[in-house]
Amino acid sequence: MKILLTKTIWACVLSTNLILLASCMNWVQLLPEGSQVSLRTATEIDNCRRIGSTSAQTLSKLFIVERGAERLQTELLTLAKNQASRMNANTIVPESLIKEGKQQFGAYSCP
Repeated sequence: MKILLTKTIWACVLSTNLILLASCMNWVQLLPEGSQVSLRTATEIDNCRRIGSTSAQTLSKLFIVERGAERLQTELLTLAKNQASRMNANTIVPESLIKEGKQQFGAYSCP
């Protein structure tokens, strides 16, 4: 009985550590094409042509662990840049706040 309890405790500790470690990882990689896309604000795109919009979504929490706001924003920007590069855009502009791990972006072609 004591051995079973010890194994159960270690399994819980290991599971908790894996969840915490996974919540720290960056799951999204910036593609070479995406690295050519810049982030601007709405006031910086006067001379740009709107190509379209894109939506980026990632996990806002892993199991019951909330992911950090900075890491979540970084992943959303990376996803949006990758998608904008596929649209032949070179600039993205956030058009919404993050809600449940999702954010809208405008895609633009700027000089």
